[in-house]
Amino acid sequence: MHDTTHATHHKRALPRITGLPGVAPLHVGQPAADAIAHDRDRVTLVVPARNEARNLPWVLQQIPAGIDEILLIDGDSTDATSQIARHYLPAAKVIPQSAPGKGSALRTGFRHATGDVIVTIDADGSMSPQEIPHYLHFLSNGYDFVKGSRFVGGGGSLDISRTRSLGNHALMRLVSRLYGYRLTDLCYGFCAFRRCFLDDLDLRSTGFEIEAEMTVRALLAGLRIAEVPSLELPRRSGRSNLNALRDGRRVLRTVLSERGGVRPLRPEEER
Repeated sequence: MHDTTHATHHKRALPRITGLPGVAPLHVGQPAADAIAHDRDRVTLVVPARNEARNLPWVLQQIPAGIDEILLIDGDSTDATSQIARHYLPAAKVIPQSAPGKGSALRTGFRHATGDVIVTIDADGSMSPQEIPHYLHFLSNGYDFVKGSRFVGGGGSLDISRTRSLGNHALMRLVSRLYGYRLTDLCYGFCAFRRCFLDDLDLRSTGFEIEAEMTVRALLAGLRIAEVPSLELPRRSGRSNLNALRDGRRVLRTVLSERGGVRPLRPEEER
């Protein structure tokens, strides 16, 4: 039976955190402002990106002060993604991902991260970096794994289709039955966690299903999980690489296999 102090066990929605500080210009390594202080854990932001040159300027300029390390993981882009990142944020490290897929990109970033805390965010402008202090707030108040949710009070989506929404709802009911834990959002890549738990998560996914794998592995590891409200914005430019049916099936297999103890083979060691 799970600890009832977990944030996602409460039936009432989490309150929206108010009083979020304004966005200050980013200087990597600069001390965090008091409003987002979190015992000065070092924070690494991992941003997977594939052909996101048109979206990156907005994303990079929205990052709040207090982020110590920014890793842009370039998924073999054929546009100017890497050059744009270096132009708008010279202190960011641009790292080529080791294999195709979002899961491979995130795991590449996790291997290179040096911060005490890792935050993940998409590069398409659908997630506002200004929400990052919400996640750090919960990590500094006793939680181990903090995930954004579009379906708790204060959250929402300006982009999700009815098919994706119904799919998420069905997956959440399945997770509740299999894992005995109430969550509201599974396939959303805005999250933060302590790097010391990477070995416990033991991530192996290569595609979009990594978001589900991270959550269910955190459940199985007994981590204290909080969901915080997040507003999903429309992609600013271009088309998503997500295929709702194909990737939905991969997410379903991940949820079922993790509970059944049948894990995918570990990918070959990546560069």
